[in-house]
Amino acid sequence: MSLLDDLKNLVPRQAKRTIRSAQRAIRTASAPLHKRLLFGNLASLVPPEPLMFDGPPTYLEFKRNAQEFLRLYVNRYGLEPNERILEVGSGIGRKAILLTKYLNAAGSYDGIDIVRAGIDWCSEKISRKHPNFRFQHINVYNRQYNPNGTQSASAYHFPFSEGLFGFVTLQSVFTHMLPADVANYLAQIRRVMAENGRCLISWFLLNPDALRLIRAGKSTLPFIHQVGNGVWTTKPEEPEAAIAYEEALVRKLYEQCGLKIKDPIDYGSWCGRDRFLSYQDLVLAFGS
Repeated sequence: MSLLDDLKNLVPRQAKRTIRSAQRAIRTASAPLHKRLLFGNLASLVPPEPLMFDGPPTYLEFKRNAQEFLRLYVNRYGLEPNERILEVGSGIGRKAILLTKYLNAAGSYDGIDIVRAGIDWCSEKISRKHPNFRFQHINVYNRQYNPNGTQSASAYHFPFSEGLFGFVTLQSVFTHMLPADVANYLAQIRRVMAENGRCLISWFLLNPDALRLIRAGKSTLPFIHQVGNGVWTTKPEEPEAAIAYEEALVRKLYEQCGLKIKDPIDYGSWCGRDRFLSYQDLVLAFGS
């Protein structure tokens, strides 16, 4: 036992509780200032950390993730300020907030999500200040995120007309969905994409490189439980917690829906790669 441990044991239990309570109070009191320092005049759009259900629940990680994807959208995938964007799985506004500074008056953003708390926050905080940003709740069932949903993802019809969006994005959505649901969503994406539009979707893709790293114990997620032909999960009792697809199956699904993948795919670090672009695998596709 170290000297520090000895000193800790000398502190009365009640005093320890008081110290912990004081530390929590300090963190809570300093949170608004921390948020303003990180986000400046966008701070009012950023949710409190306890509401961040769509990723790491800290202000710093929220900002890092937002910056990463704005940079990718613009610099790698060619997003223009005047485009119409659809984000399926808009969450708590993690990707949308910085876009309020990038899109011009001709551009627009529509977000849909199955978690009502995220839609309510974004509608109140973002849409009120930026009317070209719109958010809709879709009551689609998902065991992980919306267990009381009344509509099936495998039959859901996106609430938009055909050919409306130049850029459709889904991040950490298909990584929680089963094949019949994914197939329908891909068909819906193709339907609402403009003639020259494209979609950017994140996956956990299983190919020889990823499988080798998983077997070597390098992966952050152990996709070792098969739940369908070409589909694997980390939790067989709760498969939607994290789902990986064999790359060959994903390519087939895209082809069936009239989507053409732009190669090379931007593979991620999730399985332990030394060279990667983001955490998940990013697939850009166009109408074929």
